Amino acid sequence: MPTVIDPATGRITMRAGFVGAVMMPTDLAQRVKSTLDFRGVAPLPIIGHPRARMWTFLVRSDIRPMGDPAEVARLWKARVVVIRDGDIALPSPALDTLMVRTWVSPAISKFRPSGAVVLECARDCLELGQDSALPVETLW
Repeated sequence: MPTVIDPATGRITMRAGFVGAVMMPTDLAQRVKSTLDFRGVAPLPIIGHPRARMWTFLVRSDIRPMGDPAEVARLWKARVVVIRDGDIALPSPALDTLMVRTWVSPAISKFRPSGAVVLECARDCLELGQDSALPVETLW
């Protein structure tokens, strides 16, 4: 990955562009990951933000702008964020005593899942509702 290390802070970042990101709360992200694993979409490079209880999926930047304001509002309310521009902060190989960022599933190859597929999967999981009695895998 094309990364930059800030010499003052040691922070590792990657400029969004060809690679983007989809960030969401951990509970939703775990359901999305389970569904994508079941579909055979792998490997999934995922960054965890334990203190914020969020995960970030590193994805291909193929997400089209949404035209439906109700859909945008629904994703905003669910705290699903698409990162198309700017910097994406990556976990540091150094010990992070504050647990700011960690790899849930490390980037082990050049493969990045489709951002559109990850976002669509998040939408599907939201439609099923947070209180669905069945695991997501059994519904696909």
